[in-house]
Amino acid sequence: MEIAGYIASLIIGLSLGLIGGGGSILTVPVLVYLFGVNPVAATAYSLLIVGTTSLVGAWPKYRQQEVNLKTAIIFGIPSIAAVYATRAFIIPVIPDTIFTAGSFVLTKPLMLMLIFAVLMVAASISMIRSPRKKNERAPVKQSFNYPVILLEGTLVGLLTGLVGAGGGFLIIPALVILSKLPMKQAVGTSLLIIAAKSLIGFTGDLGKIDMDWTLLLSVTALAIVGIFVGNRLSTRIAANALKKGFGWFVLVMGIYIIAKELFF
Repeated sequence: MEIAGYIASLIIGLSLGLIGGGGSILTVPVLVYLFGVNPVAATAYSLLIVGTTSLVGAWPKYRQQEVNLKTAIIFGIPSIAAVYATRAFIIPVIPDTIFTAGSFVLTKPLMLMLIFAVLMVAASISMIRSPRKKNERAPVKQSFNYPVILLEGTLVGLLTGLVGAGGGFLIIPALVILSKLPMKQAVGTSLLIIAAKSLIGFTGDLGKIDMDWTLLLSVTALAIVGIFVGNRLSTRIAANALKKGFGWFVLVMGIYIIAKELFF
C-alpha cells in the first residue's frame, strides 16, 4: 500500500500544478488509507504537505504577476488566525468519544473523516460543474466587501484546521466574487493564502502530535515534484476536462469514505 501512497503523493502535486487546486483534498485519505496514519495526525500532516506544496506552486505565479498580495493579506489574516486557533485550541479539547447512540459511537477520528468526506463531495461538485461563460473581461476596479471577506476567511480557516485541506475550491470563488479578481490571479493568490494558513496552522500541532518526519518529508517532496510536472503539463492538457474527471474521482472517493466509516 505504501507504493500506492507514494504514487498518490505525486498525484496530489500534479493536480495542484495542472488545475490550481483539488489535490489537497486527497492528502488526508492518502495518509489514512494508504499509509495507515491516524486521522487526527493525518490532518496535521496534511497541513505541512499542502502548505509547502502550495508555497512552491505560488512562486512561479508570483513571478508571472498572478498573485495579488493585498488580497492575500486581507483574506489570509482571519484565515490564518482561525486555522491556528483550531489546531492549537479546538482540536485538542474535542473528546475522543463525542457521543454514543446504541451501538453507534461517534469518535473524534470518525467525526473528522466524515467532515472531510462531506468536504470532498462539495469540492467534487465544484470541480464537475461547468463554469459559466464569462471572463476574462477587462479588469474592473478592485473592491473589498470587508465583513464578508473576514467571515469567509475565518470559515475557511476553521475548515482547514479541522480537516487539513487547503480549501482552494472555497477560496477561489470567494476571491473572484468578493475581491473582483480575474480567475488567473484568484488561482495564484489562493495558493499563497493556502500556503500561509496551512504552514502556520501546522505550528499549532508541534509538540502535541508525534510526527513521522520521514514519511511526512517524503510525501511532501513527491507532491512538490508533482506540482512541477503539473505546471509543465498545464500548457498541453485541457484543464477543464481534467478538472471534471478529477472531480468525479473525488466524488467517488468522498462517497466511499462515508460508506466505509459508517457501514464497514
